[in-house]
Amino acid sequence: MADLEFVRDFTVPPKEIFVFFVPQRMPLWYGTEMKSCFEVQGGAPDFAVGQKVRIMGKLAEREVTLTTVVTAYQWDRLFEWQFQDSYGVRGKQRWELQPTGSRTKLVMRDHYEMPGRINKIIDRLFTRYGVAGRDRSWLDRLQRLAERR
Repeated sequence: MADLEFVRDFTVPPKEIFVFFVPQRMPLWYGTEMKSCFEVQGGAPDFAVGQKVRIMGKLAEREVTLTTVVTAYQWDRLFEWQFQDSYGVRGKQRWELQPTGSRTKLVMRDHYEMPGRINKIIDRLFTRYGVAGRDRSWLDRLQRLAERR
């Protein structure tokens, strides 16, 4: 089991960041390494609590599917979902936006658990470092988009 947390300071208010937490814009920064495609339950234009979202893509020539359920959603403040991928990895990702004047502090939490005893050992030795790097690159991309750098 891994519990990762990242804190990032943005030079823009929360609304400038949260516009990237909608189904049509989230693939611009989330899951770019697999050229992700988001399929939202009912074709909804925005996320909502209880909604299922399927994220599909290719990673190193392998099809990857991630099924999520939105568990918390407050515009400009909070987005959270629980997920399970096609390999049995389960977890939760949470993004909290905290305004600080005209700036924003974003806290991302990524909690996941790998199935099987051997995978748990591999995760402790290798995987969590790769996941941490991936999460940081997602936040870098989100920051560039939100701050228009």
